[in-house]
Amino acid sequence: MRLSGWGRYPVLETSVIAPRSVESLRSVVREGPDVIARGNGRAYGDSAIGRTTTVHTRHLNRMVSFDNQTGVLVAEAGVLLGDVIAAFLPRGWFPIVTPGTKFVTIGGAIAADVHGKNHHRVGSFRHCVEWVEVMGDDGEITRCSRASNSALFDHTLGGMGLTGIIVRAAVRLQPVETGWIKQKTIAAPSLQDAMNAFEAAQDATYSVAWIDCLSTGRNLGRSLVMLGEHAAVSDLPGRYARQPLICPTKRKKSVPMDLPSFALNRHSVRAFNAGYYWMGVRNGDTKLVNWDTFFYPLDAILGWNRIYGRSGFAQFQCALPIHRSRAGLTELLQAIAGKGMGSFLSVLKRFGPQDSPFSFPMEGYTLALDFPISDKTLILMDKLDRITLEHGGRFYLAKDSRMSANTLNRSDDRVTRFREARNVNGWRDRFRSAQSERLEI
Repeated sequence: MRLSGWGRYPVLETSVIAPRSVESLRSVVREGPDVIARGNGRAYGDSAIGRTTTVHTRHLNRMVSFDNQTGVLVAEAGVLLGDVIAAFLPRGWFPIVTPGTKFVTIGGAIAADVHGKNHHRVGSFRHCVEWVEVMGDDGEITRCSRASNSALFDHTLGGMGLTGIIVRAAVRLQPVETGWIKQKTIAAPSLQDAMNAFEAAQDATYSVAWIDCLSTGRNLGRSLVMLGEHAAVSDLPGRYARQPLICPTKRKKSVPMDLPSFALNRHSVRAFNAGYYWMGVRNGDTKLVNWDTFFYPLDAILGWNRIYGRSGFAQFQCALPIHRSRAGLTELLQAIAGKGMGSFLSVLKRFGPQDSPFSFPMEGYTLALDFPISDKTLILMDKLDRITLEHGGRFYLAKDSRMSANTLNRSDDRVTRFREARNVNGWRDRFRSAQSERLEI
């Protein structure tokens, strides 16, 4: 069948198998050709698509056990983060680390070692993973952790499924008093102002910024920096304090069809960005928002990837080291604004110290932008790759759909070390994705 990631680019032919039990999964791995696991398909590109066979884990979705004293949940790889929240937030528990969508599986979060708005405080998803069970090419399952089979653990967290099929994992949740977040919005008229706000907010639990990538001159990189803290019951008005873990839900909207390619252009994106920034200026200061609004604003729009049209979109996401972040971000934003190809879904975050040998984050800043697929935007993204490399940066494989092997190899030595480990352990013989072959991992 024809399959793509969330960006709907590229679209590839692959055989899809969805085993309903660990035993049937074992048969697929032992007897079948090269495979790669796929969770809920929220990786943007081709990292969860097999050139030959894609193993869909949607039926391996049981929550096995939960320890109400430690907050440790044991769950199969196909469990959605949203299902975890639905089951445990009413009991006073919430994920410690979450990406920008709740529609990602536990297995996918581990494979990408996802990060959230609190990396500067706690690090990536690895921080809350106690152990992982991985099925090798012989069909046998190995439990790995920081203390046992640590090499497999280190390579699986951020290994994009290339060490084996993630079957189960133990993940810690954090206790919360309410389902509400105290959100403070800071209007930053320039990139430097935004970075100053991030640096001044290192003690904030959560921080993230929407950034206007089409602003120029002294307003280059103007942003809305949003800080967040879990609200206590005492922070809530009476009507919410009575049921602090239950938040009112809004009816979700949906994009009913693919928008025409001309809908997103420099004029429409510039107008949106300007309006969004000034709305943030007017509605700044601190307010209560529910957990869904703060962590997953895009999940409120079902099928939002259709906004980019039938050809799909690609996301560029890089991380820049702290000492090169300002210069690198400035050059990236100047290149984007100069071409007039801005993204209205542009996110800036501050990363804390690197906490994993093979994962994406490094101490510094990360910039993420979406671009509709076209010859012009692909050329621009190649230029953004070069700028990132010139400033010592690296790239997020969970978002990649078009990078070259040469670009990845030049980013840092993680790829060389990971490739060597795959060869030594035999992982490369069976677990392959379209991305891993394109990037020669």
